[in-house]
Amino acid sequence: MTTHHVAEREPVRSATVERYLETIYCIAGEGDIVRPSRLVAWMSVSAPTVSDALHRLERDGWVTIASDRSVQLTAAGFATASSIVKRHRVLERWLTDVLFFDWATADEEADRLSSSCSDQVIDRLDLAMGRPATCPHGNPIPGRNASYGVLRTLLDVPEGETVTVRRISEVAEHEARPLLRTLGEHGVGEGSCVVVTSDDPALAEVTISCSGNEFSLSRATAKVIWVE
Repeated sequence: MTTHHVAEREPVRSATVERYLETIYCIAGEGDIVRPSRLVAWMSVSAPTVSDALHRLERDGWVTIASDRSVQLTAAGFATASSIVKRHRVLERWLTDVLFFDWATADEEADRLSSSCSDQVIDRLDLAMGRPATCPHGNPIPGRNASYGVLRTLLDVPEGETVTVRRISEVAEHEARPLLRTLGEHGVGEGSCVVVTSDDPALAEVTISCSGNEFSLSRATAKVIWVE
């Protein structure tokens, strides 16, 4: 008797599923524990909506949910999320480096383009740019190692010290795109040298200077900018 092997059916990958997988990947990439409340804040949706979505993701094999409600990607979820994030970050790099879009616009356009570009197009763009290690904000493209030294947040830098900007938190990117515009307008990018000129806890602000251009950021914002 001949035995026929039936291939396992891949779980459905809707745009909503992909959005959740990407979000979980990015939050975990910040070293945070992924919980429903974190997803509610990131995605600006209701708690019941997140709860329903997570149960579907678990049912379909994309995530596991622990007894403390923490969420982790399965092997299949991680592979898919890595592919989604890679596409977005390669497109961001192309939009900023080749087409000269500002950071925030590039992030928005990458969202629109990601689902419509084939893997072949993404691979060609990636190759044409020399397979960059990071997105424009310094976050590693999946499968590649960014050449960072020891990183600390801008909030941890004492007054008068000069540091180099290496990463803008993905959390900041998704939750506060206006921050990307603000940094871009003041010439702050990956590799920029900045000096902390004032840190006043009473004002909840940090003042920095970049190429002689001085401006203030909230202490919460300074906490999501990583420097060396």
